Amino acid sequence: VQLQASGGGSVQAGGSLRLSCEASGGTFSDYTVGWFRRTPGKEREFVARIGWNSGRTLIMDSVKGRFTISRDNAKNAVYLWMNILKPEDTAVYYCATALGWTQFDNWGQGTLVTVSS
Repeated sequence: VQLQASGGGSVQAGGSLRLSCEASGGTFSDYTVGWFRRTPGKEREFVARIGWNSGRTLIMDSVKGRFTISRDNAKNAVYLWMNILKPEDTAVYYCATALGWTQFDNWGQGTLVTVSS
């Protein structure tokens, strides 16, 4: 399955963005989908994941309460709703798929989120 992330942009602190991860070329509903982010000089960081039927989600502690993940299998899409954005949320955000819960092995290109103070 091919992944396309979009929705990044530049916002001021306190603002909101919705990132989209759209899939093509496979049975999207078979996969766990995760969002990760990377800033220059840092390791890639897990942000959130959602199971194939939306029944199971996991959000990184530092964004819990501000970020939400959801999916619409009919549209082959997963969304990352980002609210109360902070400058430290600035990063390139990537989506990825896993057949299980943790083994992410298929990555899309990233989308840049820039949060200014």
